[in-house]
Amino acid sequence: MTLHTQNWSEAPLASTPPSFENLLAVLRREVPSRPTLFEFFLNRPLYQKVARMTVGEAPDALALANLYITAYRNVGYDYATQLIPKFNFSVGEIHRAKTYSINEGGVISDRASFDAYSWPDPDAANYQILDDLKEILPEGMKIIVHSPGGVLENAIRVVGYETLCVLIALDEQLVFDIFEAIGSRLIRYYERCLEHETVGAIIGNDDWGFKSQTMLSPADMRRFVFPWHKEIVARAHGAGRPAILHSCGCLFSVMDDIVDDIQYDGKHSYEDTIQPVEQAWEKYHDRIAIMGGMDVDFVCRHEPEAVYERAKAMLEKSAPSGAYALGTGNSVPEYVPDPQYFAMIRAALDMR
Repeated sequence: MTLHTQNWSEAPLASTPPSFENLLAVLRREVPSRPTLFEFFLNRPLYQKVARMTVGEAPDALALANLYITAYRNVGYDYATQLIPKFNFSVGEIHRAKTYSINEGGVISDRASFDAYSWPDPDAANYQILDDLKEILPEGMKIIVHSPGGVLENAIRVVGYETLCVLIALDEQLVFDIFEAIGSRLIRYYERCLEHETVGAIIGNDDWGFKSQTMLSPADMRRFVFPWHKEIVARAHGAGRPAILHSCGCLFSVMDDIVDDIQYDGKHSYEDTIQPVEQAWEKYHDRIAIMGGMDVDFVCRHEPEAVYERAKAMLEKSAPSGAYALGTGNSVPEYVPDPQYFAMIRAALDMR
């Protein structure tokens, strides 16, 4: 079948079995045995379409995990991502819409509200699911665990972005205590996850930047945020697993921190308006693995043929040196057209 007669609306199916070793090779900045895919998450309709199964409106955790695993396996990933149930940081009322202000939902504004906040217990989460997945997980696949938001994201959620910025100026000790309360619990969460053999890697998912700069000054990121990520990565490495950073925004000013100090193995999330993934790979692939990067706006606005060609070109560009896994810039939300997503992953499957 030629490119021009391709049925882009049909989900491609992987003909090769999963092998997590390919993703490990990428994260070691080596050349995998075949083109390798990476995605943080898809979306419920897409999961169901590629898994060829449906789940109810409120499926239990195991049914949802089975959906994700089947979907990822069918279209050629070597892993599935998993969030552990029953662990999250509660926030106040948010006027839900497709987007909402990062100033909404904050419930901590001073020492009294900090002391009154009901902090979650990471040991109360349902880690049993990681053992239950042994019966579901295909041979060769692993689970990559992420958290319910990261250190900075949860600080912004429980405080509110503007309030957090004000507190940094007015009550620095309270800010340190807020980040300690969040960071220490996330460390424990990942420690518990890493006890399970089904877990092959972790994702530190924490958006750090706007389009032009980090959300806090680089100095404040180093004081309040990065020490906790460094500990999370150290726990992963101590357990013999790699750690991937998922963080959106312009992070040029802190890339050395990410690579040399925190020591993440891979970096995920790229936008063409900040730095096209082709440029990011050229600049950083000898220091950190480049994960995903096909700009979501590009994927949405261009025809499947163009998405296919760009994805194929990126795979060919990185093939001699490795350190690259193909995927979107940051995720596949529902507004991404299925044909464009299928065109992207087909580029990898066609080269296997």
